[in-house]
Amino acid sequence: MDASRTSPLTHDELNALVDGQLTPGQRAAAMAQVADDPLAGETLTAWQDQREALRGLHQKLLDDPIPETLLAAVQRSTRERQTLDPWWRWGGMAAGVLLAFAVGWTAHGQFGNRGSYAAGQAARASQAFARQATLAHAAFAPEVRHPVEVGAAQQEHLVQWLSKRLGKPLKVPVLSSQGYELVGGRLLPGDGGARAQFMFQNAAGVRVTLYLGALDGSPVAGKPVDAETAFRYSNDGPVPAFYWMDQGFGYAMSGPVAREELMRLAELVYQQL
Repeated sequence: MDASRTSPLTHDELNALVDGQLTPGQRAAAMAQVADDPLAGETLTAWQDQREALRGLHQKLLDDPIPETLLAAVQRSTRERQTLDPWWRWGGMAAGVLLAFAVGWTAHGQFGNRGSYAAGQAARASQAFARQATLAHAAFAPEVRHPVEVGAAQQEHLVQWLSKRLGKPLKVPVLSSQGYELVGGRLLPGDGGARAQFMFQNAAGVRVTLYLGALDGSPVAGKPVDAETAFRYSNDGPVPAFYWMDQGFGYAMSGPVAREELMRLAELVYQQL
């Protein structure tokens, strides 16, 4: 970062400053620019305040009770893998952090030694992805106070933040034609990297979620396997989901709604993304 530059700091540079990702020299140069740019200073202060607020928010969630829908899903998983049970007793936010690892570990135990065909591996990975999506829905959709990390009022910041974390430009689909409005979103862990979750709600209070993130296909002749798949329906989880892959990126639309309605929502998302 050039200390003599006159152009304003970009959002990525401000994000790096907030996240402590700059070297001491870069940080000094960035702070000098912030001192001369009132708008950048206001943005930096707002993002720092939001970061601290989110830290406090997550700490409080550690003491919150586990949603009943998540408990039911965990009990089913426990019957298959008894070793999972102690992990989910941490509750609240800890359950959200561990859910992707737990499901991924279970899928590895069930499928790791079966078959060597790349197509089969890709199919199993997408099925595990869909189940992770439904568990993430069960973890956060019932929340009254803290269903999302960043609300719809800060949609621009939400999209920039999650795009940076997932390494891909994202956009929030508009589902208002089906009666759903954006609640907000959050960042989640996944088997191979970060995952994003966007939450939507209709006038009756029903919530659906879009879960997305990169899925690595096994290489065949230098090309990714199953780079694109048709919609698939899954009810192997606490809520049903439609899921699909597009150029190595996975998407799953989940919610406690009829299959036909969920399909319409998934198609609407696919058309926009």
